[in-house]
Amino acid sequence: MNFSKEPDNIRAIQWCDEGLMILDQRKLPHDVSYEIVTTAKQVADAIQTMKVRGAPAIGITAAYGVVLAARERYVSNPINWKNKIDEELNLLAGARPTAVNLYWAIRVMRDLIGTIESDPVPPLLDHALRLHENDIIANRRMGELGADLLTDPAGILTHCNAGSLATGGYGTALGVVRCAYRREPKMIYASETRPWLQGARLTVWELQQDKIPATLIADSTAASLMHAKRISWVIVGADRIAANGDVANKIGTYSLAILARHHKVKFMVVAPTSTIDWDIRSGSKIVIEERDSRELLMDCYLRQDSVINAWNPVFDVTPGALIDAIVTEKGVVLNPNLNRMNKLNQQDTIEG
Repeated sequence: MNFSKEPDNIRAIQWCDEGLMILDQRKLPHDVSYEIVTTAKQVADAIQTMKVRGAPAIGITAAYGVVLAARERYVSNPINWKNKIDEELNLLAGARPTAVNLYWAIRVMRDLIGTIESDPVPPLLDHALRLHENDIIANRRMGELGADLLTDPAGILTHCNAGSLATGGYGTALGVVRCAYRREPKMIYASETRPWLQGARLTVWELQQDKIPATLIADSTAASLMHAKRISWVIVGADRIAANGDVANKIGTYSLAILARHHKVKFMVVAPTSTIDWDIRSGSKIVIEERDSRELLMDCYLRQDSVINAWNPVFDVTPGALIDAIVTEKGVVLNPNLNRMNKLNQQDTIEG
């Protein structure tokens, strides 16, 4: 397939000779600032502090973090480096609890470590680069599959950021948007996505870079947008998908799914199969990360005499029963449930 005209200009993570170049997404859109990290500890910090975010991007970044850990350990102790590297692998694995891609990437790299007898950096780096490239290929495949479902001329609403910034490149939910826009321009809406404003700071910035027109809305505007029949699909990414099709994604996704069902708007989740946690039968078993309440509270409520606290979960779980389609690089699951999800590896599209 020819992607030569595909708008896709952003890479948030890039390997270089010195180490890993990371675009600090906390500073966007006002400051486009890359930094080079050279240790696994710095990679873990970048993930934990959300310099890097988005489940696929977290997994790829962690894979590069393993390369940096191996390089550091091998230089200091080329005989026993394998006996020491678990410290860094555990540090990387603990950086964010919800994104299953993180554990998947570390497991893949750990398995490869077990087969290496000499300098570990070349084979580990080669594998991390292939994981990165395969993610972009998978995203383009998902973009095509998802766009195939968009037969209604009405617009699209996306939540949080599931684009190039959240992946190796091109994006999951925004990959569908990019592909759909290339085929036939549609109205695209992006929610602000409180409290970190990933929609307002990242998604619309990303679309601006690729000259794809979009309209930003406050989170609380979604119901009115649907009532006005301006959209036919809500399209989001995922941080973890349970075996039955329940989906953990950015807080507010569940609300949108409920609103969509009420207004007869279809709901699509776009994520690679590495996001599916086959060991978790339902979304009730997904651990939801809660971040520091200070990310929400104004300074006046941070005094010792304040009686005000804040609840700051990063994700919520949308039941599979509210999802019309889960799009992966291996195919599409319509109306997901446990049986249809289990057929994912057997055929491209599972009808329901």
